[in-house]
Amino acid sequence: MTIRVRREDVIPNPCEPTSVRAHVCVVASLNFPGINEHDAGLVRRFTRTALATLVSLGASFELWDTTQPLENPEAAADFDGLLLLGGGDVDGSCYGSCEPIPNSYGVDLRADRDAFAVIAAAEAAGRPIFGICRGSQLLNVARGGSLIGDIVDYKLHHGGPGEPVFVDEPIDVVPGTRLRSILGTDRVIGRNGHHQAVDRLGRGLVVAARALDGITEGVEDPDRFYLGVQWHPEDTDGPEADRMRLFEAFVGAAEQARQSRALAAAPAE
Repeated sequence: MTIRVRREDVIPNPCEPTSVRAHVCVVASLNFPGINEHDAGLVRRFTRTALATLVSLGASFELWDTTQPLENPEAAADFDGLLLLGGGDVDGSCYGSCEPIPNSYGVDLRADRDAFAVIAAAEAAGRPIFGICRGSQLLNVARGGSLIGDIVDYKLHHGGPGEPVFVDEPIDVVPGTRLRSILGTDRVIGRNGHHQAVDRLGRGLVVAARALDGITEGVEDPDRFYLGVQWHPEDTDGPEADRMRLFEAFVGAAEQARQSRALAAAPAE
C-alpha cells in the first residue's frame, strides 16, 4: 500500500489541551489502497481539523491508524469515547454484498475488521461513539445494517466527472432525535462527497438525518450516544458552528463517561 499520509502530517499544534475533560480514541485510515494525492490532501486536512477540534474542546486523544493492523483493538474500552473518521469504502462482504460494487475505492477488509473490533469494545464498555462518513457507515454495519453500494443519482452527494468532489448539500435533521437537539435546527448544509450511504438500518438504530432525495445522512441509537453523520463537519469549507456543536456534544458525553468511571472506581467510604 502506498503511504502518502504520515502521522506527523495530521497531528495539530497544540496536540494536548491545557485541561483534560476526556481522553478519546480516534480511529482513521490515513492511507488506503489506491489513495492518490488529492485524497491524501483531504485526509490530512480533515484529520488535522478533527484532532484540533478535540483539543480545543479539552479532549486529549490517541490516534489509531488502521493503515497497519491494530495490536489491541479491545483497548478502546480504556478510553472515554471513540471517534471514527472517514476513508475508503467498507468491503461489501461485511454487509452481505457479493456483487462487484461500481466506483468502489479504498477497500481494505482488514482495516474494516479492526474498526469493527474497536467499535465492539467501546460499545461493550458503554463509551460514547461518534462516526463521520466512513465512520457512520461502519457504525451501521457493525449493528448488522447494510449500505447502498453506489448511489446512482449522485448529484446531491458529490460532484461529477471533472468537477470538485465535494458539494454543499442541504440535509434535513429529523425532529426528536439526539442529532436535532445537538444541531438545534431542522436543516444544515453539509460538505459531502460520498457515493455510498446507509441502506438497511442496523439493530436499534434510527434515521437522524436525510438528504433531499431521502438518502440517509445520519443514524443514531436513541438510547445511548452512538451517532453517525454521513457528511464531513470537519471540512473547514463547511460551517464551523455545526462542527463545534457536534464535537462538543461528543466530548461532553465522553466527559460524562469519564466521571462515571471515576465514581465507580472510587473506594466506598
